[in-house]
Amino acid sequence: MANQRVERALESMRSPEPALRAQGFDFLREHADAYVDDIVVAFGQERDDDLRCLLLELVAEARSPDALAFLADQLDNDDESLRFWAIRGLEMLDGAPARQALHRARVNGWIA
Repeated sequence: MANQRVERALESMRSPEPALRAQGFDFLREHADAYVDDIVVAFGQERDDDLRCLLLELVAEARSPDALAFLADQLDNDDESLRFWAIRGLEMLDGAPARQALHRARVNGWIA
């Protein structure tokens, strides 16, 4: 990953130290809109389910239309917590494409 600030925040989020984990998450939450592409890449590379959930939460909080396809792709994820944040992110985008993605997921039975 090219962005060193994002890398440092991710390293902090992997720390066994709760304060460092919170510090990394808080930094990315404050800047999620600027780093949404980097967070999506990190999500794809991450293997820890808890951290993946936090990363998806950050993407949702970014409220970036650029993340619409990524969020829609998570609607059929087997992990309920990932689906939750994908739904929440699309709801926060609140545009016609986001509503269409949610409708398609309901029709397909991926979400209620």
